Amino acid sequence: MLIRPGHESDRPFLRTLYLHARKSDWTWFHQPDWRLEDFDAETLNETLWVAETDGHRAGFASVSDNDNFLHNLFVDPQWQGQGAGSALLRHVQSTFTSTGSLKCLVQNAKALRFYQRHGWHIEARGCSPEGDYWLMHYPLP
Repeated sequence: MLIRPGHESDRPFLRTLYLHARKSDWTWFHQPDWRLEDFDAETLNETLWVAETDGHRAGFASVSDNDNFLHNLFVDPQWQGQGAGSALLRHVQSTFTSTGSLKCLVQNAKALRFYQRHGWHIEARGCSPEGDYWLMHYPLP
């Protein structure tokens, strides 16, 4: 599994993955007005990392580097369970300069288990337009 910086040529795939994943996985919050262009706004000024295996893009992560905040991590359903998410997460964690943070929607139990398996800890609970979320931290060793 190769983790590499995202490129402009990845944008069509990343937009499609972002839209499809939210529609299929966020069943409690599906919005009929979600669009491909949402990806652009949600990742503006963030560092993009792409997981690639055998020349196929398997997923991506977007990070706000200034505050070590993992904003998005999505894996194509065809590649879920094959290590792409774990590889992306390990790579992102290796770029942190201090404690990492993320928000995981409370309704997203699958994602919560994934992050906890990788050493993330719940620090607080908050509320957003997408629903309640867990604020999670990943401490540097």
